[in-house]
Amino acid sequence: MSKHIVIIGGGVIGLCTAYYAAKRGHRVTIFERNSRERDGCSFGNAGMIVPSHFIPLAAPGAVALALRWMWNPESPLYIQPRLDWDLISWGWKFLRASTRAHVQRAAPLIRDLSFASRACFETLAETLDFGLVKKGLVMLCKTQHSLDEEAKTAALANELGVLAEVLDAKAVAALEPGVRMDVAGGVYFPKDCHLSPGRLMAALQREFESAGVEFRFESAVTGWRANGRRVEAVKTNAGDFTADEFVLCSGAWSPSVARDLRVRLPMQAGKGYSLTLAQPRALPHTCAIFSEARIAVTPMGSSLRFGGTMEIAGLDERINARRVQGIIKAVPLYFPDFTTEDFADILPWSGLRPCSPDGLPYVGRFGAYDNLSTATGHAMMGLSLGPVTAKIMVELLSGESPSFDLAQLSPDRFA
Repeated sequence: MSKHIVIIGGGVIGLCTAYYAAKRGHRVTIFERNSRERDGCSFGNAGMIVPSHFIPLAAPGAVALALRWMWNPESPLYIQPRLDWDLISWGWKFLRASTRAHVQRAAPLIRDLSFASRACFETLAETLDFGLVKKGLVMLCKTQHSLDEEAKTAALANELGVLAEVLDAKAVAALEPGVRMDVAGGVYFPKDCHLSPGRLMAALQREFESAGVEFRFESAVTGWRANGRRVEAVKTNAGDFTADEFVLCSGAWSPSVARDLRVRLPMQAGKGYSLTLAQPRALPHTCAIFSEARIAVTPMGSSLRFGGTMEIAGLDERINARRVQGIIKAVPLYFPDFTTEDFADILPWSGLRPCSPDGLPYVGRFGAYDNLSTATGHAMMGLSLGPVTAKIMVELLSGESPSFDLAQLSPDRFA
């Protein structure tokens, strides 16, 4: 049965959900608080599709690493100290989730979602042009200690069916002969992919024009109208709008958007940065991650994007120059032919990733309402898991049993 579905948020999760919903014959309206020229988290990210990232953010050792890094303003992770109850509560939940048992439960689910999403991207690439490249990813390790640690992850990956190969420096050089590297070695994940996120978003929006999807830009949610177990309308600065189903895909803003409905989504915004060189000194063929620096490197056509850092500082979109310098300084350490001067005139981009306290997204219906769902909280995996998340959501919205067990992803799990 065809329904009218309202989607709150025009990022990659919202657009993918709209795409699959329209393909199923549903009428779709998207409300996006920004203008058509928006440049949010779905645009400036590293564009990676990563079955290799099967370990959630909340994992053993994560808290100790965060405490060590947070005092360095140029480190991969920075938590702005502040007396904020939401942050304190989120941090406590993160601490409790950072266990080996949690990883053992979550890793197989993340793996399965990742491979299913990769298959979705392959199908989408048959009709949409977004530069999908299936050449894998390499974790580049500058030190032998880091390589030994990544090798442990590689062993776990192979146990889970995620192909991984440990490479010495010579093998890494053979993998990327066009880029001189100063590394001890790396771990190669051949099933990872990359794409251009801007091209993906543009391709999805072009599809909407022919599919009849209504896109309302500069439409901020100001409240809701509910009656018992049903949401009747969403209130926006452009008026009130009714629908059969409402889907919250507002990323880091999701908790504030949903607050009037008295549902709780523990979330912190993790600010990330990227810089894109239009004419890099060298261009790798595969995407990579600088292991110690936690910096992603992605070739996008003839350009090269460097992205990274996780800055927990609230809904603050301002550029922190020290965080950007941390990325710039790290590049020549791994790619010695590059210099910090290469980035002198590059305008940095920043975006807010929605981070749940256990490192798993929120996907599914809220228990308090029969027609309110959410798909958010994917942290750095929003693009990678976008299509499979959308397919699951459309299954639910169409009255079908979801193709995955969503118990671990329930939006009510911290209620």
